[in-house]
Amino acid sequence: MAMGYAELLRGRHVVRLLAGTLVGRLPHGTAALAIVLFTRADGGGYALAGVFAAAHGLATAVGQPLLGRLVDLHGQFRVMLPAAVASALAMGLFAVLGTEPFAWACAAVVVAGLTTPPLEGGLRALWPSVLGRADLVHRAYALDAVAQEVMFAGGPLVVMLLVAAWSEAAALLVINAVGVLGALSVVLSAPSRRWRGAAREAHWLGALRSRGLRTLLGCFFFVGVALGAISVAAVAYADERGNELVATYLLSALGTGALLGGLWYGGREWTGQPERRLLGLTAALAACYVPLFLVPEHVAAMTALAGVAGVFLAPALACAFVVVDRHAPVGTVTEAFSWLVTTFGVGTAVGTAVVGPVIEWGRDAAGFAVAAAGGACALAALLAGRRALAVPALAPTPSR
Repeated sequence: MAMGYAELLRGRHVVRLLAGTLVGRLPHGTAALAIVLFTRADGGGYALAGVFAAAHGLATAVGQPLLGRLVDLHGQFRVMLPAAVASALAMGLFAVLGTEPFAWACAAVVVAGLTTPPLEGGLRALWPSVLGRADLVHRAYALDAVAQEVMFAGGPLVVMLLVAAWSEAAALLVINAVGVLGALSVVLSAPSRRWRGAAREAHWLGALRSRGLRTLLGCFFFVGVALGAISVAAVAYADERGNELVATYLLSALGTGALLGGLWYGGREWTGQPERRLLGLTAALAACYVPLFLVPEHVAAMTALAGVAGVFLAPALACAFVVVDRHAPVGTVTEAFSWLVTTFGVGTAVGTAVVGPVIEWGRDAAGFAVAAAGGACALAALLAGRRALAVPALAPTPSR
């Protein structure tokens, strides 16, 4: 396993692209926390903070596939760098102006979200041309999924350290400035400057005209629902036991499980159709969500269950990246990957919103039942669309 990753990381441009993308995504990965902390420090309540965070999240969900389509049409440098600068400037304006007047503050966070550069989709579009070999591309997708877990675990820590050292406003400014540097590192690299999307057929649906891609998006919408439900249910579980740190244990175990699962998946050689493999991984992911419903009284046992629940998340994501590349219509690869990011994020938001009233009715066990239902629906979506996924309906998306 280690030798496989060592071979990947020795590849030219690999470390720069992976690290630059990870750094460039910090503003997106930490936006909700940074916005809430800044709003509270500026005298706003949690309701106002929630409005700003939701506005940014929804704007990002809208902007990612739109910017992804522009990247496919015009290249990465022309789109991603201006977008990163615009997003950072808008968030900087929010940090300078504060939460009043509301209209200006809300407009700033919306612009920051809309212009968040689609670095995730861009990186996944680059891997085939950078690495050449299918096995290395698959391993890179797995490492990408693992890197997400690292960012979502380490990003909030970076924000808190900046707040402790300076202030909430400074945290917003620094995180977004660093994000621009990360994006700059990516788009100035030779593979990014050379990359152009293949000639595409004009169609208003773009990447969404692929039935296989729509099936995949339906699946990962429900995976997002499950994860959103778990994040809130973990807090409810901690409240039931009178120790808020317990939620941190559960979510950290979930992330650790995903990280280990991703490393295991990327370290193996896989044969056969990735669509069929994704079905198996999704079934395993759904099955591992079910034991959370048991809600054992002992925190150690619940933490172990949370770790198991995360094991198949990164492998399923890594396999999904391969399937996206196989089913994206020619010339739409960045847009297709961006749709996956958007759908996953929207599903997480929906799960977070839905599980709250459910927990009020049935306590923490009901919240984890929502997660199990989300996993089951994800598997059902793949089963319902298995004919569309059986053979890629459109040619894989080449890049030049």
